[in-house]
Amino acid sequence: MNDTASDLSADLAQALGTFMDEAAELLAEMEAILLRAEAGRCREDDLNALFRCAHTIKGSGGLFGLDAVVRFTHVVENVLDRLRNGQLQFDSELISLLLDCQDHIAQLIAAVAEHTTAPLAGSDPLLARLQSVLGNGAGPLRVGTDPSPAGQVSASGGGAFGADHWHISLRPGKQVLQDGMDPLAFIHYLSQYGQLLHVETLTSGLPEFAAADPELCHLGFEIALASQASKAEIEGVFDFLREGSQIHILPPQSQIAEYLALIEAHHHDDVERIGEMLVACGSITAHELTTALAAQPHQAPRRLGEILVEQGAVPPRLVAAAADKQQRAEARRSSDARLVKVPADRLDALIDRVGELVIAGVGTHLQVSRLQRPDLQESAETLLSLVQDIRDMTLRLRMVAIGEVFARFPRVVRDLSRELGKDIELAIRGAETELDKSMVDRIGDPLMHLVRNAIDHGIETAETRQARGKPARGTVALHAYHESGSITIEVSDDGGGLDRERIRQAAIQKGLLPPDAQPTDQEVYRLILAPGFSTAEKVTELSGRGVGMDVVRSNIEALRGTIDIDSVPGQSTTMRLCLPLTLAIIDGFHVGVGGSHFIIPLDMVVECLELPPEVGERQYLELRDQVLPFVRLRQLFDEPGPQHPRPRVIVVRYGHRQAGLVVDRIHGQCQTVIKPLGPLFAGAPAVSGCTIIGNGEVGMILDIPALVRHCVAAGRRPRRLARASPGGAAQGPDTGAIDARTAISDDSTGSST
Repeated sequence: MNDTASDLSADLAQALGTFMDEAAELLAEMEAILLRAEAGRCREDDLNALFRCAHTIKGSGGLFGLDAVVRFTHVVENVLDRLRNGQLQFDSELISLLLDCQDHIAQLIAAVAEHTTAPLAGSDPLLARLQSVLGNGAGPLRVGTDPSPAGQVSASGGGAFGADHWHISLRPGKQVLQDGMDPLAFIHYLSQYGQLLHVETLTSGLPEFAAADPELCHLGFEIALASQASKAEIEGVFDFLREGSQIHILPPQSQIAEYLALIEAHHHDDVERIGEMLVACGSITAHELTTALAAQPHQAPRRLGEILVEQGAVPPRLVAAAADKQQRAEARRSSDARLVKVPADRLDALIDRVGELVIAGVGTHLQVSRLQRPDLQESAETLLSLVQDIRDMTLRLRMVAIGEVFARFPRVVRDLSRELGKDIELAIRGAETELDKSMVDRIGDPLMHLVRNAIDHGIETAETRQARGKPARGTVALHAYHESGSITIEVSDDGGGLDRERIRQAAIQKGLLPPDAQPTDQEVYRLILAPGFSTAEKVTELSGRGVGMDVVRSNIEALRGTIDIDSVPGQSTTMRLCLPLTLAIIDGFHVGVGGSHFIIPLDMVVECLELPPEVGERQYLELRDQVLPFVRLRQLFDEPGPQHPRPRVIVVRYGHRQAGLVVDRIHGQCQTVIKPLGPLFAGAPAVSGCTIIGNGEVGMILDIPALVRHCVAAGRRPRRLARASPGGAAQGPDTGAIDARTAISDDSTGSST
């Protein structure tokens, strides 16, 4: 018994988690629609979609007994119902109210997820504002009532027939109990909308006792409900039951044809028994049943729209519009049915196993190539090709559009610009650009800091902008695009730009820069990434404490990315983030220096060439009339042994910059599973991870962004790469010199990052 209760509790928790996820998506959709409405860009179906979002949250919340969510959302739903019926119109005040209500619904649901007390006190002020919008000051709003006439449904066309209550015919799908849903819970929930007058249970579908399966539902229900609710509200109660079930809802005073259609729909049941149930529910009388059956027409069934047009109940164009809308809804449902939600931990486990498969495949291919057996060689190459295909398909499973992150910011820009008294719009480009789901989850906070800084420090007030000859409305832009095997995200604004001299003076005062130093513009701008650095004259709730940009730098570097800053004084500032597309598996370019192996991300390799002898000890060469700085990996990693007689230069690109890496040998392309470095080497510069190559040895994955920055920086030639501070100064000449043959992760056979 305890095991059964535990299983039920686990099923309920899983279903509740699904509700939380769906509610978050619906609330995000509500916010997007309201923001479009405020910008005057409402789409044709937005009002109906807005109502459906609130209605679905209310109906689903009721199934889990979330009374606070149901009561509050029902009032919001009443306002949205009047909006879609044209009884109310959007204005700035109403949109702000609905956005506040959307936030409050999110808080009520979050309280359930966090097992904390629901913030019920916040409901009362919002309910009072909603009541004033509805003009319902005479008394409190109650669940299950709808003061608007539009909420009532009446029969149209043909003669009135039946009683003054709703009749609901419910045949749950046989698998409903196995799906963790109880039909009686849905029936009881109907009492939220009115009074349950009668419920008849149909048992004719029960099998013989010996053949009965207690996990299958064989019952049917005929329900009489007295309610002023709309048909959409009553239908919404059964949203979770709809798949695989038969649900027929007849409004009060329905027509003869509708009751006959109901009886025909259950032709597999005992027709007389169905009729008796209709009589028992009070929906029709015995005389009306006999009359209806006797008058039943013996003709081919026709579409409801044809009948309504023939009766003159509705015009043909309305039926055509309804049919088109129904086709679009069916197309959406069909699209949703093709989607499968998979827990992220299962995807991570799959990618981890695929990574090990890649390593094993490369090792097998290498061993077979030594046997000089053409037949085995061909089989090994086919196997390796299939492994590569599996790898690519698996990684694509985790790729999502960055628009998932960008969607958070229209509301942020709206609220903060109002709080600061500024007129700011948000421009988004490249929302469809894809990157790894794990990156999406971790890039949100850095982008939030950058957007808030742009609003607070970058964009001027409308008066200041007009005085400078700019439009009164400022613009914050988010732009994402793919470049050289990475994703670049730009956060820009058309504000006043960065004050170079002010930043320089603040850095000198804080001891970050010598007074006689002459740094480049880029080096000065990077100083704002230092911990505790700020030029703000006063501290506000948004910024001024000098911690935001430091957090941005730390988070971006943790993702093996870089941040560049461009600014035009008086015109604009652009923060450019460059990030790898994935943290798991990449195509690599295998090179060697001495006895060590190194991997360069293949997407960053531009070309390979021999190092000209005349270069000597210089740290640059001329390539097609352009100066190309380079770094010698032998010196960088203090690799022992004699110099190679014919060293090669691997030209790499990251973002808008190019640099060269001098190596001894080129082994070629390889599949690379990124493994984390062990704790001893986790902070080592110039290396972002490690991998196991085909012969079982360890290869170090080079941190190309760090190497490119080192090459392009000021013209000094350290023997070893020192870890750079945010301002560009080195911490020490020997920091980070590592032995590539020993820096292997403690969990090298564990999960990939």
